[in-house]
Amino acid sequence: MTVSGIAWAAIGVGVAIELLLRCFGLGNPLLYLADDQIGYLLAPNQTCRRFGKRIAINAFSMRSPAICPTRPPDALRVLLLGDSIAFGSRHDQADLISEQICRSLKGAIEVLNASASSWSPRNELAYLKRFGCFESQVVVLLINTDDLFGSPPNPGIVGRDRHYPSRKPLLAIAELIRRYRSPTVPPIAESGDIVGVNLQAIAQIAALAAQANAAFILAMIPLRRELEGSRDYEMQARQRLQDLTVQRQISYIDLLDRFQTAPHPAALYYDSIHLSIAGNQLVSQVLKQAIEAHDVSRH
Repeated sequence: MTVSGIAWAAIGVGVAIELLLRCFGLGNPLLYLADDQIGYLLAPNQTCRRFGKRIAINAFSMRSPAICPTRPPDALRVLLLGDSIAFGSRHDQADLISEQICRSLKGAIEVLNASASSWSPRNELAYLKRFGCFESQVVVLLINTDDLFGSPPNPGIVGRDRHYPSRKPLLAIAELIRRYRSPTVPPIAESGDIVGVNLQAIAQIAALAAQANAAFILAMIPLRRELEGSRDYEMQARQRLQDLTVQRQISYIDLLDRFQTAPHPAALYYDSIHLSIAGNQLVSQVLKQAIEAHDVSRH
């Protein structure tokens, strides 16, 4: 084969690889915006399909359909705040906790999914301060144990950390290389009572919900290894959270027991933190019951 023939063959292979990667959604990642208060949030009004999963972000950086800031008459609106568990990075839009809650409740329902990977209570508080409750009758804050140790909002990761791109790559091959070779940006170093700061953020979220005349539900998802027992520092943080919910009269659901007593607990996760579709189904059922228990008026 001639030199030119080898060159053309190489180009053909490169094009084939590029097209194959495009079929999996590479080259079209979700984009993020840096924000001084929130830290970062999904760029509004974007859709993509990644590894066969449909992802849609609305004008308010939610992983939800387009909404009107004003709640529709006679509708029940629930605002779900959370991190990657609520966001459901590896799940199709239809399999999200928010979508499952919406389908399980009767009547006109909207469940707004305001979440992002690695958000912790301080990010969620800043989002709520910026956008408000959207006239929701119920606000649900979904956290996991690690969120009690969450770092402060950090806009510096956007465009630098491979998980938070700010622009589309020229080629899908370039994204593939970046995914496996580019570094992640470490969290902001912080001293002092980190758990206390995050507990205070949770208390402020509850207060903002109350000011908006919305019922507030706090739900805690255990880490997978906690099914065998939490570490001492995690147990202490969990106890402090429990004490806060009693002091502030916050409706609190700790799902640890529900996960431990499930028929196949390990099947509720696809890694050490994130939930499988079965895990999403369990959480959505528990939250649906909690929402119904509040008997919220739709008017």
